[in-house]
Amino acid sequence: MESVKRRELFKSAAASASLLAAAAVAAPAEESPDWNRVREDFPWIRKRLWLTAADYHPIGVHSLAAMERHLRYRANGEGEGSSPFGAQELETKRHFGRLINAKPEEIAFVPSTTEGENLVIAGMRLGEPKGNVVIDDLHYQASKYMYRMLEQEGRIELRIVRLSEKDGCWTVRAEDMASAMDKNTKLVSLALVSNINGYLHDVRRISDAAHSYGAYLYADIIQAAGATPIDVRTMGIDCAACGAYKWLMGDFGFGFLYVREDLQERIVRRSRYGVRQYTSLNNTQTDSQFKIRPGAVQYETGSFSYSGGTCVHAALEYIHKLGVPNIRAHTKQLTARLQKELPRMGYPPITPPDNDTPIVSFRLPEYAKTAAKLNKAFQGTVVALRRWEFSESEGKVRIVPGMRISPSVYNNQSDIDRLLEALA
Repeated sequence: MESVKRRELFKSAAASASLLAAAAVAAPAEESPDWNRVREDFPWIRKRLWLTAADYHPIGVHSLAAMERHLRYRANGEGEGSSPFGAQELETKRHFGRLINAKPEEIAFVPSTTEGENLVIAGMRLGEPKGNVVIDDLHYQASKYMYRMLEQEGRIELRIVRLSEKDGCWTVRAEDMASAMDKNTKLVSLALVSNINGYLHDVRRISDAAHSYGAYLYADIIQAAGATPIDVRTMGIDCAACGAYKWLMGDFGFGFLYVREDLQERIVRRSRYGVRQYTSLNNTQTDSQFKIRPGAVQYETGSFSYSGGTCVHAALEYIHKLGVPNIRAHTKQLTARLQKELPRMGYPPITPPDNDTPIVSFRLPEYAKTAAKLNKAFQGTVVALRRWEFSESEGKVRIVPGMRISPSVYNNQSDIDRLLEALA
């Protein structure tokens, strides 16, 4: 019966998959940006090649100007041109909600992606009663640590779906994720876009499987938001979180949590308490009478970085002006060339050739030699060199040396030329 159920599930998911494909290839804005002018908006690139936005994204001049206005306000007091973030909070949530097709009432501010996932886990009261959580090999390492600790504490049974390899490239098959689920599955947690090789999950099929068992799907979207089209409704994502310092072009210490409106308090409950969750009655300071604010603000507690908020507010306006489909089309030309050229130079890909994200990763047969080449050419980091670790089912540990490259809006073919010349 279980196998029949899964076959029917994936058969019915075909329509959902077509909707997801449509969202991912949404038509670009009428006029494509002038990418040479965009490049000028990121002064970093004038001094230093940077092909690793998946580590962190340089801040643009638009965000710098907004932060300077905010800091002048903080230093000198309110005046002409001041920019206190308090007046921009709701608009910032609207901007982010528009980016992922969510309501502002479904968005909370958090300091990091990991904090957002912690809030979801705490709010779901995992372990009451005990069930299983399904994750995969390509999930973020901090998330793996989190769920392993919950397993050690006896609160969950952890099921890790192993990656699949085809022609050396790494994926996680939706059918394998579904096979790991059952009626005791409480949560499926994944990185929508893997920080390891940029793999984009077939998230709708995985979500449909989770929902068929009464489970919920959490997505870490830090490597997607701002660079890859996201529609939480079409994709079937129940909760998601991301920091702002990668593809959202913001700074560290500020991010977003999305919780589907009908799950708030009912499934993902309030797990901590703070001043942002209420207003005082009659504008009086009180210790007993509170008016609870509605929406995802219930997951916010104390203060957060207004400077970081000001930065990402300006960055989100900039991203919407460029258009995520335009951003995706621009970076796709760059990653497609890397996928074509680097294998010829002895760097086998681990990112599938048809993967639709701006992150591509390759094996490093000679890690130290490659590192030396890059250091000689650039005297510093320009791409991410990694050693990825995987625990095999029999308990052995496999370590794979690799190189992750992640161009953004400020990069061009000349940057790719420089990298290829250095690696030749």
